[in-house]
Amino acid sequence: MNQRLALFDLDNTLLAGDSDHAWGEFLISRGLVDESEHRRANDGFYADYLAGRLDIHAWLAFTLEPVRGFSVAGRDSLLAEFIHERVRPMVLSAARELVARHRRAGDRCLILTATNDLITRPIAALFGIDELLATEAELADGRITGRIRGTPCFREGKVARLRDWLARSGADASIANSVFYSDSMNDLALLELAGEAVAVDPDEGLRQVARERGWKIISLRPPQAAGEA
Repeated sequence: MNQRLALFDLDNTLLAGDSDHAWGEFLISRGLVDESEHRRANDGFYADYLAGRLDIHAWLAFTLEPVRGFSVAGRDSLLAEFIHERVRPMVLSAARELVARHRRAGDRCLILTATNDLITRPIAALFGIDELLATEAELADGRITGRIRGTPCFREGKVARLRDWLARSGADASIANSVFYSDSMNDLALLELAGEAVAVDPDEGLRQVARERGWKIISLRPPQAAGEA
C-alpha cells in the first residue's frame, strides 16, 4: 500500500491570513512603495483571487516588482523580517498540531500554494514541511525577472504540479491516497481528486460545495476568530 499524502493549502488554511497580501502591507510599512497606490492594487488582486478571476502572472509581477532590484542577500534579509513580523503571528497552533499529527502517522506532508516560492519556502519551514509546491518566481543570476517559471501552482495548475512531482520524485504515493486541506474554491479541482477533501474555515462557495458533497468542514482558528471569519 502506498504512503498517504497529507496535502495542505497555505493561506487562510494553515495561516490565519494571506501571506501574499500581508507582504504588500509589509512593503508599505517599510516605505518601499506608494501607500495608497500599492494598497489599492494589492486589495484589488486579493479581491480577484477570492472571486476566482485572478491573473496570477500579473499578481506575481506586482508582488515582486518592489524587490526586483535587490541583491539576493538584501532580499533574503527583508524576507526574514517579513516572516518574523507578519507571518509568525498568523501561524495557527492547531495547524501546527494537524501537520504534526500527520507526520506521526507516517504521512508525507506537502504544501501546495499559489503564492510564490520566495515568500512561502521559509513559511513551509515554520511548519517543518520540506515538500513545497508553489508558484515559482523566475530568477536570472539570482535576480527576480517578474515572470513565472513553469506552471503556476494555482487552480488546475495545482493538480498538474502535484502529478509532475509524483512522477519526478518517485514517491510511493498517489492523489487517490491523499487528504487535502483547503479554504478556497480556487482549489476545487484538487479537492475533487483527493482521496479525502477537508474544507478548512472555507469561503462561502467551498462551504456550500462541501455540504453538498458531504466533505468534512473544520476550523483551525481559535473559537472567537473562527466565529468572526
